[in-house]
Amino acid sequence: MTSNGDQQPKPVEAPRRRVGRLVVLAGPTAVGKGTMSAYVRTHFPGVWFSVSMTTRPPRPGEVDGVHYHFVDDQEFDRLALAGEFLEHAVVHGAAKYGTPRGPVERAIREGRDALLEIDLQGARQVRDSWPDALFVFLAPPSWEELVRRLVGRGTEDESERERRLATARTEMAAQSEFDEVIVNDDVRRASEELVSLMRSGSADV
Repeated sequence: MTSNGDQQPKPVEAPRRRVGRLVVLAGPTAVGKGTMSAYVRTHFPGVWFSVSMTTRPPRPGEVDGVHYHFVDDQEFDRLALAGEFLEHAVVHGAAKYGTPRGPVERAIREGRDALLEIDLQGARQVRDSWPDALFVFLAPPSWEELVRRLVGRGTEDESERERRLATARTEMAAQSEFDEVIVNDDVRRASEELVSLMRSGSADV
């Protein structure tokens, strides 16, 4: 029989470890995914960004390893065959794009919220391989506004714009496949809504 002074010590609980969340952001061309991602990167430094790999050449100002990992077709195909991509696709019938799997898995294990900005094809592939991710569709305020943004940026010729708009119509019809829809009517507001969604799904284990 033990006295009150001989109580057994309570077991010490192991420290809880934060688990990060993967958020997949997709939407039609010219909706502002890149602008929004840049805002989040600047104002929410705790968010980890996946850097995609591509076979297209760098555009002026793009830095290898920062904006994209630039590789040739042979290296891209080698990595794809080895299962090193979380998703990969040929975009707009031209260059290949892919998301390296290893860095994303590592960021989540380290408890970081990870943002993956990709197209509709890629988002569908990630849903198959990572169903616990949060899938967010970034939508324009209207179709007319999307067309205005695409024409206004002046980076494509007329035939390329028509091709991208045809793709955008298909992408807009896929909103119901996503967990959440954010309307990009204001970059700051939309970015804050995205980060709020990311943080609401994080947990401790």
